[in-house]
Amino acid sequence: MGDQAPAALIEDLRSEIRQHDYLYYVRDAPELPDAAYDDLRRRLIALEEAHPHLVTPDSPTRRVGAPPSELFGSITHREPMFSLDNAESPAELIEWLGRAERYLERPVGGLVCELKIDGLAVSLTYEDGMLTKAATRGDGVTGEDVTATVRTIASVPLRLLGNPPTYLEARGEIYLPFEEFDRLNTRQQEAEARLYTNPRNAAAGSVRQKDPAITAGRNLAIWVYQVGYLEGGPDLATHSATLHWLGGLGLRVHPATEVVPDASSAIEVIKRVEKERNALPYQTDGVVIKVNDLSDQIWLGSTARAPRWAIAFKFPAEERTTRLNDIKINIGRTGAATPFAILEPVFVGGANVERATLHNEDEIRRKDLRVGDRVIVRRAGDVIPEVVGPITSARTGAEQPWEMPSTCPFCDAAIVRPEGEKVARCTRGLSCPSRLREWLFYFSSRSGMDIEGMGYQTIDLLVSEGLIEDPAGIFFLRPDHLMGREGWGDLSVNNLMEAINVARHRPIARLLAGLGIRHVGATMARLLAREFGSLEALADAGEETLAAVDGVGPVIAQSVTEWFSEEDNRRLLTRMGEAGVQLADPDRGPGSDQTLEGVSLVVTGSLSSMSRSEARQAVEARGGRLVSSVSKTTSALVAGEKPGSKLAKAEALGIPVIDESTLERWIEEGPGVLLNAAPLP
Repeated sequence: MGDQAPAALIEDLRSEIRQHDYLYYVRDAPELPDAAYDDLRRRLIALEEAHPHLVTPDSPTRRVGAPPSELFGSITHREPMFSLDNAESPAELIEWLGRAERYLERPVGGLVCELKIDGLAVSLTYEDGMLTKAATRGDGVTGEDVTATVRTIASVPLRLLGNPPTYLEARGEIYLPFEEFDRLNTRQQEAEARLYTNPRNAAAGSVRQKDPAITAGRNLAIWVYQVGYLEGGPDLATHSATLHWLGGLGLRVHPATEVVPDASSAIEVIKRVEKERNALPYQTDGVVIKVNDLSDQIWLGSTARAPRWAIAFKFPAEERTTRLNDIKINIGRTGAATPFAILEPVFVGGANVERATLHNEDEIRRKDLRVGDRVIVRRAGDVIPEVVGPITSARTGAEQPWEMPSTCPFCDAAIVRPEGEKVARCTRGLSCPSRLREWLFYFSSRSGMDIEGMGYQTIDLLVSEGLIEDPAGIFFLRPDHLMGREGWGDLSVNNLMEAINVARHRPIARLLAGLGIRHVGATMARLLAREFGSLEALADAGEETLAAVDGVGPVIAQSVTEWFSEEDNRRLLTRMGEAGVQLADPDRGPGSDQTLEGVSLVVTGSLSSMSRSEARQAVEARGGRLVSSVSKTTSALVAGEKPGSKLAKAEALGIPVIDESTLERWIEEGPGVLLNAAPLP
């Protein structure tokens, strides 16, 4: 008989515990007393200890115990995790729906209203029903691998119930209930550790713990709200049906989700939720409204940053009153002098606020803010502290008007406000310590070259020791520059050196964004990189050539031309090249073939000859685009191994379907090579 009896008993216990976990954590309807549930777990633990070869990764006993990781890895989402556009009034919501219906040329098939939970967005990947990966949203394309810590969250099933699909990436929001937040901060206070400012930050910090056992002790929870990617699943017609199906798999779907016919009904739901939000045991800052019909969602598609078929209605920010003790300025990477308020601490929107933005000098005058005023403070979008205005009736006469300082507090250079501009600027340039500090931080951040470990503390050390004086200096750092300094051992030094080495080979769009050229953010940097392929070609393009590029225009063209015309900037790029930084994308340079100019492709299934990111890089290097959703503007669908539901959607829309070998030939020769594809529309 061997292990047959214990194996069967172990599996029966696991199934029973999973069912009770589902009833307790997902349905909130336990059927078993705590003592009886604990007895089931003790029996399972004892059996697994007696038969360790029968232990499986999806056992309920495996939630805690993974060894702490040194660093979080990264996971590329099968489909981008978009953020949402916001509406802050009923008129904006109605306007959004009107745009969607004009795009569809017909009314939408109903709306779904969901609570907007204030937590950490994650994706959960299940393969054949088993949880294999969990990732944060990250930059929307790549997130942090938090599988080990997410496995400890009791409401995240390690194995799905029922008849799970072959592959499912579900999206959800991990949050910390208020009660658990208070308990956590009580423990932090007793340990004389840093207190968390709000439940959202506490949830994010808990998931990013290197030791999963710490995460397990914080009683996090999740609400799952969407399918990100699906293979081998049912043919679902609506978002509401999708949520019902996800709940049947054992995933925790919010019970307050409602389907309504139109915008006016959605507004009624929003009003009711706003009245009841303070009674909820967790933090919510709005209601998400989605088009219910999935075929409508496909037709609507997405912009570069957000789906057209969903919008977040944000509740008005919470407001409190406090005293404005002082006004100071910060000097940013562009030299902009931005005033900020020093406040008497006040608890608002779930966080203690001591500083708040004041935007610019004109805004202070417009609001007639004076040092010493009683002021109204709110957290805009429940995130950014903002001074709304003074309470003039509380003035005593001792309040003092504020003027922009004439000199920079960091370098003593003159602060000048150019005629016609709203922003005053430090005139010292990058020798201003504050401006240099902010530039180096921005250059190293995820918006730029994404150099992990290059935070403010490291930058302050390197600058104060004279080890770097511009971004190029980062790439000339050696281990002996840091080894032996306080807080710098073998591991931390090697990690930073490896992060710097990886950054040397990033696509030039990252470098362009990190350089901090005015008006050139991440999206414009990608456009310019795709158009010119190298910084040399971009520098030599000239203002007229740049302005003629679709999406650039004269203002950006002038800004880019002026940046490259400065000798210091040219020297900076020369030094980067000498340090081994990639200044041209592989296979891209002046005169390279743009075989996929104007072509928009979608990939479904897995590719054998290249990864999804490699395919994206190859397509974009040749002037094309690799997008996530099939729509009427898609040029062709690339069907790899085990294609998902996008294949049927493409066929229904009459979109040409090509295989991987055809994609490779398109990359080399262009879409005139069709093989098994129909002619492009």
